[in-house]
Amino acid sequence: METLVLPAGDPDSLAPALEILRRGGLVAFPTDTVYGVGALAFDPVAVASIYAAKARPAEKAIPVLIGDVDDLGRVSDDIPPLALILAARFWPGPLTLVVPKSVHLPGIVSAAPTVGVRVPDHPAARALLRAAGPMAVTSANLSGQPSPSSADEVLAQLNGRIPLILDGGVTPGGIPSTVVNCLGAEPAILREGPLSKSDILKALGLD
Repeated sequence: METLVLPAGDPDSLAPALEILRRGGLVAFPTDTVYGVGALAFDPVAVASIYAAKARPAEKAIPVLIGDVDDLGRVSDDIPPLALILAARFWPGPLTLVVPKSVHLPGIVSAAPTVGVRVPDHPAARALLRAAGPMAVTSANLSGQPSPSSADEVLAQLNGRIPLILDGGVTPGGIPSTVVNCLGAEPAILREGPLSKSDILKALGLD
């Protein structure tokens, strides 16, 4: 497979990216944290190819990225009030919320009854997500290798494994998002990233 690299900021790059996704292919693209590689979230065969491309262990769930807060209801049922407060405060941004999974999401996205969801704060990423719909997205690296912050770093790891990389330069964040489980009475920080536990508690009035 030849891996094509197109400029992420060029509107003409959106059509070929959507064509690849709708054919069940994978696209790597910049976010506000690191580069991600993803497939349409409701296409289980396409999501399975993410695991193959990354050599990712099958038991690891894949987060879902959406273009807007309003899309949360497409991938989550019975959204906890806690999640809605944090989404209103930090989305778009480097925060992944673990919420109940929609019954319509394939099990290969997450075998658990939950799913991690995020709205990235990056114009190219949101343009793609708004056009494509929810995508299952994880960092665009080989499993166990560093998360890439540039298209060149993605190419070094996934060249020949995916059909397209959208090149948006170096990502501003450089580290993966903070992950918060929203199913309990209080938030549980599963991974601290750009947002600290203090940031989360303060937003909820719990500091």
